[in-house]
Amino acid sequence: MVKKELCEIISNREIAYRIYEMKVSAQLAADINAPGQFVHIRITNGLDPLLRRPISISSFDKKNKEITFVYRIEGRGTALMAAMQPGMSLDILGPLGNGFPIEAVDNGETALLVGGGVGIPPLLELSNQLACKGVNVIHVLGFQTKQVVFYAQEFSKNGLTYVTTADGSYGKKGFVTDVIKALSFDCLYTCGPLPMLKAIWQEYQEKKIYLSMEERMGCGIGACLACVCKSKDDGLAVSYKKVCSDGPVFRGGEVLL
Repeated sequence: MVKKELCEIISNREIAYRIYEMKVSAQLAADINAPGQFVHIRITNGLDPLLRRPISISSFDKKNKEITFVYRIEGRGTALMAAMQPGMSLDILGPLGNGFPIEAVDNGETALLVGGGVGIPPLLELSNQLACKGVNVIHVLGFQTKQVVFYAQEFSKNGLTYVTTADGSYGKKGFVTDVIKALSFDCLYTCGPLPMLKAIWQEYQEKKIYLSMEERMGCGIGACLACVCKSKDDGLAVSYKKVCSDGPVFRGGEVLL
């Protein structure tokens, strides 16, 4: 059930360059169905910024009613978020969207989790749940440079973790696709920039893949149609999916990349 709640900020800290981790106390944590869902945050009580910001849920604790999410300072809205202090209230709408299906991989099988940049956070809760299920989890995390690397140690607690940086300042120089080539797996879960998702899908279409899409959103509940993406285009008919309500997680091939 989607709820609107004023949540108390427990902590808000910088974990890498311009990358922040915020933890809030939220009753709506009990309603989260799957890793990969997101929340829609109202930054201020005024009209500027006007629209809510969609932020993926990094991890959640249903027992203690806590939600953690990670965001990058991109504009005025996220800059205002970064300045918020513990004890302040945050207007949150959620949980929203459809998450990653952990039932797609069984105990003893291998799941490959591939993330790029701020597409990495929602994979942490997925990793935690898969590891608890007895799944062999392998992670490949891609960043631009050492300054923005985060959560490498957290993922390592659940399984083998590879880190790549475009400039070679940390981990392996190159891209996540360079590392994936040498790995075997039963199911692949991924979230990140569209070029990365395209490259993975083109190479591994025969595999079981779940992709989390990143799109700009207006309402976050499927009403405004600001986040639609094509799901079919055969020259005769075109159909669309709404990333906020049909996704953000889709089975490979369900949407056109």
